[in-house]
Order: sequence, then structure tokens, then C-alpha cells
Amino acid sequence: MQTLRNDGLTVRISRFGAELQSIVKDGHEYLWQGDPEFWGRRSPVLFPIVGNVYEGRFRVGGREYRMGQHGIARDMDFELVSCSDTKAVYRLESSEESLEKYPWPFVLEITYVLDGNCLEVIWDVRNPGNEDMWFQIGAHPAFYYPDYDPQKPERGFFVFDKPADIECVSLDLNKGCARPEVRYPLPLSEDGILPLNSTTFDEVDTFVIEDSQVGKVAFLRPDRSPYLTVTFDAPLLGLWSPPHRNAPFVCIEPWYGRCDRSPFEGEFCRKDWINRLAPGESFHAAYTVEIA
Repeated sequence: MQTLRNDGLTVRISRFGAELQSIVKDGHEYLWQGDPEFWGRRSPVLFPIVGNVYEGRFRVGGREYRMGQHGIARDMDFELVSCSDTKAVYRLESSEESLEKYPWPFVLEITYVLDGNCLEVIWDVRNPGNEDMWFQIGAHPAFYYPDYDPQKPERGFFVFDKPADIECVSLDLNKGCARPEVRYPLPLSEDGILPLNSTTFDEVDTFVIEDSQVGKVAFLRPDRSPYLTVTFDAPLLGLWSPPHRNAPFVCIEPWYGRCDRSPFEGEFCRKDWINRLAPGESFHAAYTVEIA
């Protein structure tokens, strides 16, 4: 476990999955601490897929592979490349084990940087191979609801940098995949705010927002005072809390990719929202969590 610290924040990161484990300000923990009763993870990195592949299988050059939800990186040990009081860099490289599950060589680096009350998470993906590489990557940080009381329905509010007319993609919950041909409006209030309560996610499971409609989510307390903000350039966003569970947390997830459409049995390179890297090329992206 590595600890980063400045005058504002204390952050802990595990080598396993290079997963964020804690964000503390003024003695208060903001990151969900992983209880299997609701969800055992905290902030896994999603790579080389986001969500599910249809029927748990994907195809490359006529060969079929199996992969579980959100890929392989979250369950692998990263190397700690460098570290200071306010910055840590982790690296994962492809191996014989990974190539049996995902047939492209890769180098994935994840960097955590503290700056005041902000934590920046940076992803760098490089293709060291001789062929085009196809991948997705995403974040899955879970944040405690502020002032959580299981006996009260109110959980707070989300405010977006686009205040109206945000569309979501429907999900085929039986398959864990998307139905992109079916869309519905995010249920915003008249002032463009999404109220969060104990049943917000019961019918949808996850709000999936595509096409760069959102680049910032401000999370407000039930009294509408600031709590935290997530800022990103990713073209997709997922918002999730375990449905029908009255869970103490909610996830704000910037994605470069999403689950397969239902049904989908084409080649991996034909997936929706897939990213391509030519040999020797690199991909760079980041998101920021600012604690109020």
C-alpha cells in the first residue's frame, strides 16, 4: 500500500490493480471502503474492456476468447515505478497469462497526482506490438453518500456541466449489455439537477451517458452544499449504485468504452466505442476528483 499526502488530502493506493483505496480530507473518508454486502471493490481500473462482452466471449481473427466484466487489469499486480509524497506511477505489462485472455501486447501506466484538494488520475496505454491494438479503459470510483442515513431516502444531488436534455442508453439487464437503439432522458429536476435517493438506481441499474454530453459532475450534499466534483474528457459516463440495496455509496465513472450492445457477435475491433492504437502509438487520458 502506498500513501500520498499533502496539506489537503491523504490518499492510499494498492499495487493490486493499481486501485485507489482511500481519499481522506480533514479526517473524513470519501472513498467507499469495499463491503461485499454491497460491493467489495473501491475504485477498480477497467481495462481492456469496460462492462461486459456479449455472452462473456469476444472474437479476434476467428479465435474466441472469454473475459469477465471490466477486463483483467483490476485483478493483476502492478509495478510501482516511482513515488514521491504527492505522486505515484504504476505499470502493468502484458504477459503470457494476459495474452491468453487478451491477445495484444500492451503497457498500461496509471499515475496518481495530488494538487491541493484535487487528485488527478492519469492513464497511459502503449502498443509495443507489431499489429493494431484495440482496447477500452475506464474508471469506477465509488464515493460515500454524504451524511448517509439508511433511514432517510435523501442522498444528495448531481449537477452536470450540461444542465438539461441529457440522454441515457438503455441496458439489457439480463445480458449486462447495452441497447443503444433505445434511449431515455436523464430524470433531471426543473433546475437541471439529478436528485439522488434510496431508489434512484432501482429501475435502471446504471445511467449510461454517451457522446461527450457531460464533462463534469458536481456531487452535492442533501442541503446542496458542495461535496466533491469529478472532471473528465471521456466521451462516456456511467453513474451506478447497487439497485434495491439502499447502498451507502454511488459511483461516478468516466469511460473510454462501454459494454457490448445486445446482441453482438462481431470481431472485437468492431465493438461500440473501441479504441485503436497502431504499433508504437500511445493513448493518454485523465480525470480529476476535487474534494470540497
